[in-house]
Amino acid sequence: MSASRVPPIVTLTTDFGLLDHYVGTMKGVLLTRCPDAQLVDISHEIQPFSIYSGAYAIDQAAPYFPAGTVHVVVVDPGVGTSRKAVLIQALDQYFVAPDNGVLSLVIGRDDSPKVREITNSALWLELPSSTFHGRDIFAPVAASIASGAARMKDVGPVLERIELLPDLEPEQIEHGTWRGRLLSIDRFGNVITNFKASEFRSISSGPFFIRCGNHEITEFRATFENAPQNRCFAYFGSSGYVELGMKQQSAAVFLQASSADSLTLQVLTMR
Repeated sequence: MSASRVPPIVTLTTDFGLLDHYVGTMKGVLLTRCPDAQLVDISHEIQPFSIYSGAYAIDQAAPYFPAGTVHVVVVDPGVGTSRKAVLIQALDQYFVAPDNGVLSLVIGRDDSPKVREITNSALWLELPSSTFHGRDIFAPVAASIASGAARMKDVGPVLERIELLPDLEPEQIEHGTWRGRLLSIDRFGNVITNFKASEFRSISSGPFFIRCGNHEITEFRATFENAPQNRCFAYFGSSGYVELGMKQQSAAVFLQASSADSLTLQVLTMR
């Protein structure tokens, strides 16, 4: 490594957990091909198979990394199918991931993202498996970009269209009523919705309630400390979204929000 070279940063975001070897194996591939890489774990506790949660996690973290960072995102329930693999340049950073919508939010931050389909098998490990593209395709391609051994144009052809997740924006279904969705659940059981704080302010300037399954939330709090015990409330999270929480309890358990992909929310203004 030359004295002037800044070690490249490579991040990992997966739903693999840490019980098995998967994360460590990917790091081994990355370090073999890019020995001076600084490896950063964003999260390996994404809810299994939850593309929305993965999209939320990388979208929240990426803006705080320096230009040139390479992000590997593997939440890939369609591994081994005909789904594509992509390399995207956005926010002056690189993102290596399956083309399943997991990068939908982060590319929305860039007016002109560059997208390539990953087809150059010379950059992969030999004989890639049909079940572990994180090791065999995503990690080696990310390492090649991080080390400078490959550039965008080397990984494959330009891709004009990528998969985007549906229902990322709340939908107005009638006067005074919007339907949203859950994006993620954090470790504390806080429920992150897809209502942006700025949008929520504009549509609920008066009294409101949020309906989650069989529950209705009518309270809004600025902090957890000034909230009563045993009651679910809405608040503006550090994410920039409206979140649902409880004081020292899990709102997700209270609301029976067991899947990050299945909860529907409604906001109704009462004027």
